[in-house]
Amino acid sequence: MEAYTDFAAVYDTFMDETPYAVWGTFVAGLIEKYGISKPVRTSTVQGKELSEEYDTAEDSEQALDEEKNLIVELGCGTGSFTQELYKLGYDIMGIDLSPDMLNLARMKSAEAGYNIMYLEQDMRELDLYCTAGTIVSVCDSINYVLEDQEVIDTFKLVNNFLYPGGVFIFDFNTLHKYRDVIGDTTIAENREDCSFIWDNYYHEEEHVNEYDLTIFARCDEKDEVFRRSVETHFQRGYTLEEMRQFVEKAGLTFIEAIDADTHEKPDDNSERIYIIARENGKRI
Repeated sequence: MEAYTDFAAVYDTFMDETPYAVWGTFVAGLIEKYGISKPVRTSTVQGKELSEEYDTAEDSEQALDEEKNLIVELGCGTGSFTQELYKLGYDIMGIDLSPDMLNLARMKSAEAGYNIMYLEQDMRELDLYCTAGTIVSVCDSINYVLEDQEVIDTFKLVNNFLYPGGVFIFDFNTLHKYRDVIGDTTIAENREDCSFIWDNYYHEEEHVNEYDLTIFARCDEKDEVFRRSVETHFQRGYTLEEMRQFVEKAGLTFIEAIDADTHEKPDDNSERIYIIARENGKRI
């Protein structure tokens, strides 16, 4: 069964304590420190869309500025983090594989009055209409890519679609987290309108964590009938050294790694790590 189908409808309910605003501020600080994108939305300046042709030198310069300031988020889900960067002034586009998650992202943005474009794409087949000054991926989306070469190929596409000198900022859950912290455990949560049981099974040989997720969601606010659905998710744990090698094999320049919880240098106890890498010439 595909992931993030029925789970999409209750995803925001169970993620309501996730500090997206804190993450947004932190990532924006990394962009300011290392990146080239500025919090200026210019994709529709003077009625011109980013994908239109530009005839004059001034228009060409404007188009390049728009690309340089554009942020693309891979694995945007329901768009909660996307909206945080938008609120900070950035021109941002969200990309995700799940149409159910994207439908919610579009609805949330429309309700908030945010002009955010969302595209349904597999990050392993990333295909943009222009380059972007910054590409980001948070909330362990990269861990859903299970094979070494697929991670490398994804990073190659990122490098290809980054504006010259642009940065790639992503996080990932470590092997230590899956193996030693959450492996072979069960997590359950009960809410008024929905509940879930999350069974983890860690597969040592593949370094893969299997999530068997059972969801009970109220069918109608007016009755007590709940619908049961099941999804299975697979995420692979990686070490920092593995990720660094993937980044460099893809042609990107590794800049820094940061523990997502302490914001210090990662160590053996780090459960989630940010990596910042820079575009380093096109390989595709």
